[in-house]
Amino acid sequence: MELLIRFGVFLSVFSSMSVWESVRPRRRLSQPWRERWVTNLGLTVLNTTLVWTAVGGVAYTAAVFAAGHGMGVLHWLMLPPWVAIVITLLGLDFAIYLQHVMFHAVPALWRLHRVHHADLGFDATTGLRFHPIEIFLSLGFKMAVIVLLGAVPWAVVVFEVILNASSVFNHGNVAIPERLDHWLRWLLVTPDMHRVHHSTRVMETNSNFGFSLSWWDRLCGTYRAQPALGQTGMEIGLSDYRTPLNLGQLLLLPFQGNAGRYTFAGARPVNV
Repeated sequence: MELLIRFGVFLSVFSSMSVWESVRPRRRLSQPWRERWVTNLGLTVLNTTLVWTAVGGVAYTAAVFAAGHGMGVLHWLMLPPWVAIVITLLGLDFAIYLQHVMFHAVPALWRLHRVHHADLGFDATTGLRFHPIEIFLSLGFKMAVIVLLGAVPWAVVVFEVILNASSVFNHGNVAIPERLDHWLRWLLVTPDMHRVHHSTRVMETNSNFGFSLSWWDRLCGTYRAQPALGQTGMEIGLSDYRTPLNLGQLLLLPFQGNAGRYTFAGARPVNV
């Protein structure tokens, strides 16, 4: 049931974002969308098939296991249900922020994560473009956090739905009025905010790590309001990879080249 809910919401959000991108694009894409979609959606189908075949709804299963065995901080503290739900949602979102930082900080993890950043464009499909090994490492980390936290099972499902929808939304090549974007990003990670993270400039790549809530970047000092060259002038991707990569090349990318160039170097925030 969890997978069906997530898939249904994903299709709705992805379809909506695709229409929005075609009607009001933020930037002109350097590569035709049809070429990029073949690669990005091909990787998405591969990851989805591997996850469903190997582990299924692992996040929800981990939460049910923890609840059944009374494991995790929330079960030990015996908090009111609404408090446990809020802590589950906020705790998991912060954990994903920290995980994202680590995928930039550790060279071995960055080798995997640069598959995501090597996209020369930035649209809804970019939010689905991750190496299979990164997907499984992320699931393992998420399971550990869920069990340690004693996360509320149905709140975990809600979080997974929000996370998937947020990844598609904040990678959207969509134009949002500047004033509206300014107010939205006090709570949410907007496309303009996250696009900075996909800049070829190392200091900009190592900023704006949040997926859903923008608070963590502001609180942890990794928030950067705008790219130096502006939203339409910035260069997307990695400076080391300026030609499109096909599916096979993306799968081999973690095992090639130098991993150190873009690892986290303590980017100083520029709060404009």
